[in-house]
Amino acid sequence: MTKFEGKKRIVVKVGTSTLTHSTGKTNIARMAKLVSVLSDLKNAGHEIVLVSSGAVGIGAAKLGYSFKPNETKELQASAAIGQCELMFLYDKLFSEYNVVVSQLLFTADTLENDEQKGHLLDTFNQLLEYDVLPIANENDSVYVEELLNGDNDCLSARVAVLINADILIMLTDTDGLHDDNPSKNKDAKLISNVDDISEDIFALAGGAGEKGTGGFLTKIKAAKIATDAGIPVVVMNGDKPTSIYKVLNGESIGTYFSAKGDNKC
Repeated sequence: MTKFEGKKRIVVKVGTSTLTHSTGKTNIARMAKLVSVLSDLKNAGHEIVLVSSGAVGIGAAKLGYSFKPNETKELQASAAIGQCELMFLYDKLFSEYNVVVSQLLFTADTLENDEQKGHLLDTFNQLLEYDVLPIANENDSVYVEELLNGDNDCLSARVAVLINADILIMLTDTDGLHDDNPSKNKDAKLISNVDDISEDIFALAGGAGEKGTGGFLTKIKAAKIATDAGIPVVVMNGDKPTSIYKVLNGESIGTYFSAKGDNKC
């Protein structure tokens, strides 16, 4: 795996399962640790873009749900409520490190329209020039495809491609891709490096988790989008955000998906 030195542009995607407890309520300690790591990386000269899920889960918890709502309109309403809370928490936590954050809500359609995509790229670049940390999320209240199926996985990859990131790091509730379902087979082995995302790799992907919507299939799809564009991807457990340091230092953490033309492990 490559060691990332100097000023690099990093996209970090965090899923609902990383941001919340099993109760559905916000995991404040883990969120605070993630914020401290990303702030420190900014201080070290990295440009950071955070793609964050969690609005639906946080919104549902605030409404008193003990489970994820089922109806699409309930999910959309939960997202609208949770997005306010999510950004409030990020703004409060990042401000402790004097990091200014911004919110970017858009849909997949934005990335399909050349003019809108150009405007979005201009916004990202200007925010990074201002030394701001952009926080992106799907606009789940008006666009439901990612809300129902993706948990921002593919969105994070497309953002990485759009801004020409150097690496995409995806934080989830598993250690990475395994040769079998680790929740059912205790002997399942972690696959530390994937040089080619073949049909066999897609076949290893499991279904969606209880709180998230992406499962590993959408993470494989996201990794395919990014690596085809020359951007390496790491999928790792988000329970210890400080492991991001190890990733950038070239240590083997989670599953490393090599970019095209990069088969280093």
